[in-house]
Formats: sequence, C-alpha cells, structure tokens
Amino acid sequence: MSEIVTDSTVEPVDPVDPIVDPVAVADVLDVAGVELRHLKRVLEKVGESAWERLLGWLVDEYFRLEVTGWENIPAEGPAVLVANHSGAWGLDAFVLQNVLDRGLDRPLHVPAAPLVFRVPVIGSYARKKGAIPLDPTLGWEHLNAGGLVGVFPEGMAGLEKPFDERYRLRPFSPGFAVTAVRAGAPVVPVSVIGAEEACPRLGDVPALARLLDLPYFPITPPFPLPSKWLITIGEPIPAPPRAESLAGRSAAARNLCAEAQAAVQELVDRERSRRETPFW
Repeated sequence: MSEIVTDSTVEPVDPVDPIVDPVAVADVLDVAGVELRHLKRVLEKVGESAWERLLGWLVDEYFRLEVTGWENIPAEGPAVLVANHSGAWGLDAFVLQNVLDRGLDRPLHVPAAPLVFRVPVIGSYARKKGAIPLDPTLGWEHLNAGGLVGVFPEGMAGLEKPFDERYRLRPFSPGFAVTAVRAGAPVVPVSVIGAEEACPRLGDVPALARLLDLPYFPITPPFPLPSKWLITIGEPIPAPPRAESLAGRSAAARNLCAEAQAAVQELVDRERSRRETPFW
C-alpha cells in the first residue's frame, strides 16, 4: 500500500483571508448605488406616467367630469382657490389638480399634508405638479409673487365625514383667509361634486390606522365607483383692505373665511341638484 506524502513546507490557505482590494470593493458599491438610484428614478417616472394616465382616464371617461366657470380664475395676479374636500381617500385633490393643470396656462400650488409626500410615486408626482409642504403660511410666497394657490380648508375632517353627512362642509380652517388678507389675494370658491359617491366612507379601522401610522384607515370600495363629477368655479371674493391693526386683520380674515365657506356650500348645494343621477 502506498503512503500519502504531504509537503509540510506548503502553508495552508485561510479561506477567510482572501486577497481583497478595499478600493475595488468601494468602487463596486459606488457603481451599485448609482445603478440603484437610476433604477429608482426610472421606476418613479414609469409610476408617475401610469398614475397620470389613470387620472386622465378617470376624469375624461370614467367620471365624465364637467367643469364650468373657468373665466372666474384670474388670468394674472394672486388668487386662492378654495374647494370642498370629500371622499375617503382624498382623490378629489388629485382630480382637481389634474383638471386645473390641463386647463390653466399658469401653475397652481397646493399645500399638501406630509402623508402625501410619503407615498411612493404619488408623492413625487404631486411635488412635480406643484404640491408644496403644508405649513402655516399656506403658500404665501407664491401668492406674493403673483401666483395661484389651491387649498382644502376642511382638511382631514372633510374626508372623515360619514356617507350620510356627505356634502355638508366641515368648518373651514381660517389659515387660507389670513394668507389671502396678507397677500391681498381674492378667494375663488370651487365646488367638487362626485367624490362622496366615488369613494364613500363606510367606516374605519383604527387598528390599521395605528399600524400604518395613518390619520385614519377608511372602509371604502377598493376602486372608485363610477359617479358623475362636476367641478364648478365660482365668482372671486375680493380680499378686504388690509387693516392697520392686528385685531382688524384678524376680524377681516374671519369674515373672509365665513364668506368663502358659505360660497362653497352654496355652490355644492346648487350643483348637486344638476345631476340627474349620481352614478352611470
């Protein structure tokens, strides 16, 4: 029987001690990071394009949306567009933005809650279309530069309405009126009819809301129902003269807020009666 001869002069190779160039590893990681960022941008662009096409189809075909009152939006100078807010998921904000983006020759900036910017694709799309972070100034810098700002003064309370209280406006937050008075901008009331039936709030699931860190999680159809939508733009409400005193400006803002809410509610009540049926 032959013997196995080993060479004791050959040092064993440590499998965990390979010859690795740290610089090469760093280069590979850098390239991978660039590729991942590029892939993310591509996926975002694809998602944004798909979302925009879906919105266009919803507006033109599915909701059969009609818009009246374009002439009431000033062609130049600052203005605050004030609309009612409804429907379980706030789809009306995206529909209104889509309609105004296509119909206006000037940009519109809409203050949006932080939640909007957290949603993949939706957040980046909203930002590109003029959404701005929600803060106490409510787009004053854009108004001061002569731009348009759109707001939903009901806020989340408008989306949380149960279906049997649809189209009953919740109290408006007066922040937009303070901003309008400060900028000397007229307020343009806008009514949106159709969102209450498209995305009815039938209830909510508090446990899911807490789990997902959402203000609330509504029970609603998984896809919007085929309701008939009407958007009506009312006549501008001029901004009151800027008072010298803080008390005077506060009173003017409160009065403007109340007048704007009454104007939007009047439009909502009138336009609801124009539909022969809420659905197809």
